[in-house]
Amino acid sequence: MKTRRSVRTIPQHTSTIGLLFIAAGLSSLPTAAIAQTKNKAAATKAAASSKEIVQVVKAPVALAYIDVATSGSDMPGGNLMAGAAQGAQSGGGFFGALSGMAKGAMGGASDRGNVFGNTHSLGFASGKYVDVSVYTSKNPGLNEAKQFIPNGMNLGESLQLNAPVPEKSVHVPVDETPVEPTYEKPKGKISVYWGCGETIRPGQPRTLDVATASMDDYAKFFVMRGKTTKGARSQPGHPAWPNKVDDRKVPDTASLIGQHNFVGNGIPESFKVSLAEPQDLMPPIELKQSKKDGAIALDWKTIPHARGYFVTVMGGKADGNSGENASGEMIVWTSSELADFGFGLMDYQSNQDIDKWIKEKVILPASATQCAVPKGIFPDGGAGMLRMIAYGSDAYFAYPPRPEDPKIAWEPDWQTKVRVKSVFSSILGGMGDMGEKPAPKKEEKKSKATDLLKSLFGN
Repeated sequence: MKTRRSVRTIPQHTSTIGLLFIAAGLSSLPTAAIAQTKNKAAATKAAASSKEIVQVVKAPVALAYIDVATSGSDMPGGNLMAGAAQGAQSGGGFFGALSGMAKGAMGGASDRGNVFGNTHSLGFASGKYVDVSVYTSKNPGLNEAKQFIPNGMNLGESLQLNAPVPEKSVHVPVDETPVEPTYEKPKGKISVYWGCGETIRPGQPRTLDVATASMDDYAKFFVMRGKTTKGARSQPGHPAWPNKVDDRKVPDTASLIGQHNFVGNGIPESFKVSLAEPQDLMPPIELKQSKKDGAIALDWKTIPHARGYFVTVMGGKADGNSGENASGEMIVWTSSELADFGFGLMDYQSNQDIDKWIKEKVILPASATQCAVPKGIFPDGGAGMLRMIAYGSDAYFAYPPRPEDPKIAWEPDWQTKVRVKSVFSSILGGMGDMGEKPAPKKEEKKSKATDLLKSLFGN
């Protein structure tokens, strides 16, 4: 009996590729599937090659930074404190601070005396501030430049930007006399509360005893968000405004809307940037404080173009002891739903971080118009300084625009970064009823002021 073998016939139209698959034992794979696989491989290869194209981005020739801030306060003596800070910052030291206080005591009527860096001040006095700086890689040692401004700024045709002159090093003799080191053990506590509401949340406060805390305790306790990015700077090679030559103050009626043209040796002629309403000076924060069953209700008006809000109060109380036994407690409250010391959030923040912290309920959303400081955090024997910030949006401008084709390199002539905010400071509870209280005796006033300073800053 003959064994019958199964014979497979290879069609005459089978391609060479088909023969190869048959030889490999894959003759059951249809030719159409082979073609489809081939097409997919080609598509994958093309996609991979397109992903490999990375656009070349070169640094701009010139950079400008514009920091914009509106400051408000209802505290008496705010002009005194602001004048002292301005006098000290302008290089006058202690005597400059005294001169600044004298000018502030006169109500700050002068339109001069503006100092670079006021956009980062604590907000003791009301006013509008702008810090500007420019840099060009074609002239890294640039000493001066001009910024032609729109008529709405009410500061004439232009601002004079000057770089600070590097200070000459002065030899200071070193005193080699041995000194016996002294150490005073720290005393006191720091307590942190958080969250809007009339009552203190469960599990609060978070307290640190500075007398017994370890370095690890400090690291865990001081949770501080905040990543203030780079902005205007006054340093060699970066002409800035205001300065000692042009120290005009920004008028309350000023507006930055319009074209700003930077001119200087090495600055591209095309450096003309137009700012719109979102980059303009923000309105001042209008905060109303009212006492409600021991809590302090906070209400404010919505500010156009505000991205979010944050409120913090810092105060303290003494323990009643005096002399070497005196101690105190520093108290911090913030409007965040998460524990945060708050210091790092009281300045410009990036749009990305603001949006992130709004989602985490650390920053109040733009729609918020009220909050409350819970009852029992700041006792009658203590005091609290309230600070609030409304975040604007930072904005970037560049020329020429970035090409859409990734194969074309982007080589901008210039780039401008603008940051905007509005800040407010007050005493917790407001200043409206201060005049209704009987004037304390001088001794009592001195004692309370001393206790407050001790509680906040130690003996």
